[in-house]
Amino acid sequence: MIELIIPQRRRDLGSFEVGRVLPFAKRRMVGPYIFFDRMGPKNLAPGLPREADVRPHPHIGLSTITYLYDGEIMHRDSLGSAQAIRPGEVNWMTAGRGITHSERFERLRREGGPLDGVQLWAALPDGREEMEPGFWHYASDALPVFGDDGVSGRLIAGQLAGVVSPVKVDSPQFYVHWTLRAGARTSLPAEYRERAVYVASGEVEVDGQRVEVGSMAVLAAGTAITVTALGDAVVMALGGEPVGPRYIDWNFVSSSPQRLEQARADWAAGRMKLPDLDNEEFIPLPPKLGAMPEPMS
Repeated sequence: MIELIIPQRRRDLGSFEVGRVLPFAKRRMVGPYIFFDRMGPKNLAPGLPREADVRPHPHIGLSTITYLYDGEIMHRDSLGSAQAIRPGEVNWMTAGRGITHSERFERLRREGGPLDGVQLWAALPDGREEMEPGFWHYASDALPVFGDDGVSGRLIAGQLAGVVSPVKVDSPQFYVHWTLRAGARTSLPAEYRERAVYVASGEVEVDGQRVEVGSMAVLAAGTAITVTALGDAVVMALGGEPVGPRYIDWNFVSSSPQRLEQARADWAAGRMKLPDLDNEEFIPLPPKLGAMPEPMS
């Protein structure tokens, strides 16, 4: 059963749009996932301005998960990682006690072409928020593939229905990319307390209720649900066990508001190392928006 449908809120970045889904006022997190952004879809002409790049910026207390349907993004971070991500691959960066990185569209700037993908943040669980930062890249053929009767699934991260992804995770969770032909059906088991389904393209029914493209259906706990494709569709399913309430401020996530204040001070004072291969510019600390918000859960 669907508890809530969250429509994406589109934001124009000049060269392309981003659709924000999480956090949402009525539902801040799904399992450990505290942030969900859809990039594109957009066909870009050569000569994309450098202002479209995401300059070096910091994170704490979370992992970022970048997954593309089309295009290419170049990742560089303060650990020395320099990795292009392409469709079907996974870039998993764990910030822990602190990391900085940039995301640049260098190939698209040279050649043009489509850009389409999703970026998630997973909040780290208690006891691991201050872990050592790390970066892992997984090729597309490393991810397990499953399905039949017009349904193809790829387990991006975690574990679901006995299938296990090699992608490193820090708490019980799952993240699936499904491709469904028109009329095909698949089931999402009830093995986690919190689950959601996002429609990336096409149109589907979730337990008989229509969910439009760009929307996320947050599911009730305790029962398996059926996803039916009304036409050819791409669907992302995600969720897991809650990690507890978390505060979010700019690019920082923590169970402690005081830790967020420290992260802001560290970035403002230049105490967070920039990427070795991309250290000539950075995103300045934005102004604080009023009082500390309520924790998300």
